[in-house]
Amino acid sequence: MSQEELAQRQTRLLAAVFCERCQITYVPLPPAKSPCPRCGQEPGSDDATVTRVLGLPDDLRASAAEEVDALIGQDFGVYHLEGLLGAGAMGRVYLARHLDLHRSCALKILPPRMAASDPAYVARFTNEGRAAAALVHPNVITVHAIGEINGFHYLEMEFVAGQTVRHRLTEDGKHPAVRATALVARMAEGLAIAHSQGILHRDLKLDNVLLTHHGVPKIADFGLAKRVLIDLRLPGSGEIVGTPPYMAPELFQGEHATPASDVYALGVCYFALLTGCYPFYSENLTELMRQVVQDPLPSLRELAPGLPLEMAECLHLLLAKTPANRPKDAYGASQLLLAVLGQTEDIDSLLVQAFREHKSISWRRHQEQYRLEITFQSGRRQIVFVEPSNHATVERLLTITSVCAKADPAYYETALRLNAEILHGALALREILGEWYFVMIDTYPRSTVDAEEIRRSVLEVAHRADSVERLLTGRDIH
Repeated sequence: MSQEELAQRQTRLLAAVFCERCQITYVPLPPAKSPCPRCGQEPGSDDATVTRVLGLPDDLRASAAEEVDALIGQDFGVYHLEGLLGAGAMGRVYLARHLDLHRSCALKILPPRMAASDPAYVARFTNEGRAAAALVHPNVITVHAIGEINGFHYLEMEFVAGQTVRHRLTEDGKHPAVRATALVARMAEGLAIAHSQGILHRDLKLDNVLLTHHGVPKIADFGLAKRVLIDLRLPGSGEIVGTPPYMAPELFQGEHATPASDVYALGVCYFALLTGCYPFYSENLTELMRQVVQDPLPSLRELAPGLPLEMAECLHLLLAKTPANRPKDAYGASQLLLAVLGQTEDIDSLLVQAFREHKSISWRRHQEQYRLEITFQSGRRQIVFVEPSNHATVERLLTITSVCAKADPAYYETALRLNAEILHGALALREILGEWYFVMIDTYPRSTVDAEEIRRSVLEVAHRADSVERLLTGRDIH
């Protein structure tokens, strides 16, 4: 496809504003060139980049939004609307309370004025509800109900009190290879359920995947999903939709979306988690389209040094330029990812299994290190670090450490005596930021460690480190 043909298609691809910095599309609130909701950047003036949404006047979109926002704080059928969670092309999403079931839920509501302006819009909204309601899987947001109240069409969905994978990537940076692979494998399993029922997502991206507090990914926003046979009758269903960096090359060339194009989007998610960036990026949409269609995949050796060969090969398959060279659907992709992952569980999942019932333990990840904060019944606290060693992949260990106190020579005799009493791990000396400390440490083979071993060891190391600190210093510092 020539540059001229790419430029001609560009104006037909998007029905929203394309943010060059974030590489996302969004539905602008009035005025038509309102800033990106993520980074605040004002859109450019190029008409090929900024197009009108649904052909609706600015004042209609503004009044439609206000029409629904006025329901906040009010009862809406069996729901009480508590606040706005987000807004998109297919309606506004609110945190609501189900008055009969006494549970929180997410309520997506389509403004009546938007519905009246375009009957096909209601059909798309209804299709979203029916498509998503047919999907019951731990890695897909559950749709509980669909209906209409006083002209307001709505979807009741499962409320996930967590962040999107995009937010987590922004906060924590690129993910360890095993964690990224496990996360994408679960996403593939959720997407596979949709494909098995003839449903395409068509806008899979990190922004559309929510993470529960236990780190379980759930695919959301099937607003662009289509049931292949049914939706072909809807006006405008032949239009290409999606978010440019996640769109497969064939979509830019005018071909219809297929399960393989969803697989490509899954590959972009995998690439971003491993490297912290998109496989292709440009501040110019036409140039981005050219890269996706023509350029080879960037070097993974440079962007993700140390990535195991089997994972790199898997990623190349998911992002193959030709659809026939990719797994044909998400089920094939999930089988490939699980085969690459093997029996090794990612540390996030192991921690969830180990401490699901321990409300006094929380953790955060920084690169490959996990920082667990433990609060004892006495009120004392201890920090435990869980991280893989720097050995070769096959020989890697999982180390569990906790700082006790500075290595004052006056403590050596007591420390040696305590070391003989420790069941798990040992008391050792470690240099931290130029100073020597007593630390409790335990290790396990990374490839075979299980959740119970981690639970037992973390608690033992934490208790021992806290006891040593209290005995040696009488304080609660670490």
